Amino acid sequence: MINSLQSVFKIPDLRRRIIYTSVMLVVYRLGGHITLPGVNRLAIMDFFQGQGGGILALYDLFAGGNLSKATIFALGIMPYISASIILQLLQAVIPYFEKLAKEGEEGRKKINQYTRYGTVFLSALQSFGVAVFLESMGPEVVAAPGLGFKILTMLTLVTGTIFVMWLGEQISERGIGNGISLIITIGIIARYPVDFLNTIRALQTKQINYLGGLVMIVMMVLVIAGIIYMTMGQRRIPVQYPKRVVGRRVYGGQNTHIPLRVNTAGVIPIIFAQAIVMFPATISSMFQGNVTMDYITRLLSPGAPTYVIVYTLTIIFFTYFYTAIILNPVDMAENMKKFGGFIPGIRPGKNTASYIDKTLSRITLPGSIFLAFIAVLPDILIRQFHVPFYFGGTGLLIVVGVMLDTLQQIESHLFMRHYDGFMKKGKLRGRR
Repeated sequence: MINSLQSVFKIPDLRRRIIYTSVMLVVYRLGGHITLPGVNRLAIMDFFQGQGGGILALYDLFAGGNLSKATIFALGIMPYISASIILQLLQAVIPYFEKLAKEGEEGRKKINQYTRYGTVFLSALQSFGVAVFLESMGPEVVAAPGLGFKILTMLTLVTGTIFVMWLGEQISERGIGNGISLIITIGIIARYPVDFLNTIRALQTKQINYLGGLVMIVMMVLVIAGIIYMTMGQRRIPVQYPKRVVGRRVYGGQNTHIPLRVNTAGVIPIIFAQAIVMFPATISSMFQGNVTMDYITRLLSPGAPTYVIVYTLTIIFFTYFYTAIILNPVDMAENMKKFGGFIPGIRPGKNTASYIDKTLSRITLPGSIFLAFIAVLPDILIRQFHVPFYFGGTGLLIVVGVMLDTLQQIESHLFMRHYDGFMKKGKLRGRR
């Protein structure tokens, strides 16, 4: 490991990329300490500490805690992620966007441009909602509400979102790893010291005994190992391409495979499911005192049996739904047929598409169940067993996935220059 770290800084290009990425992430974290003009930061932080969950807590997770601090990066990168998801959905239902996606580099540039426009539009809407929300909290949060405060807040938040989007694109282009994912990850990791201190405090105050703390550590290691295993797990379908003679040259004649990931959808199903399941509870919490609304809040509070069941089924549904959007077996079969490829024992065309779809459906089920398990585990431990488990759920899934992706990119630079990687024999197991 020490030799691998030394090798990383021996390669000038890789060293420059890592330093550039680190500087950009530091800039992002510095922006997370600049409060919006006219907002009482301490009052808004007290409000979020008393919430204990809901859509705002989910949004604050992806904003790196900037929403709960009312900083200039309060919207984070979520408008960009939302615009990207919307464009992906449009590619599946609108022929124009589907055509753009198949046009190669030029089509991707147009889609990226539409994504940026969508980011500005969504951030403008959300910034107006944030301004209204802050004013509704009273004079202890916003001392001078009015049209001027709304305009200033909207300009600040939209500019902050555009700047964060630019940082992510610069990291992807000139740094190492996926910039957008790293920005989300660094915001989640920034919470870990506080979570670690809360765990130490729980041990000192006897909320959990030392045996329980040891069990929690072992459980966390097993959860991380499970996330790595499922993230890198693949079902490889063998594909053969026949030889073709073009002029005096022979093309093709190779054996390859289609890597179908167990967790194709990533963390997107958890985001969708959490937003939908928590929306009724968040709305009902605004009508405290109403018997019906209080009942809905208790029914869908994190850790409750109804919440766990609905949340699990919603995650499984969205896993299949999003996988079907980003992977089209019919298109895969047609592309294989166009270049003469075939799966041994399966007829090209319709039969190949049916085989890929059947295989994808089978491997998606354990992946969706695992996603649901990771998502509900912290809520069950906290609500049912009264264990203050701070490490898990959506945040841990994102951190492990992004770190694996970044490690793979670093190793690819090492391999190209004949250096050993971080893993045994210089190869990640999931990439053999």
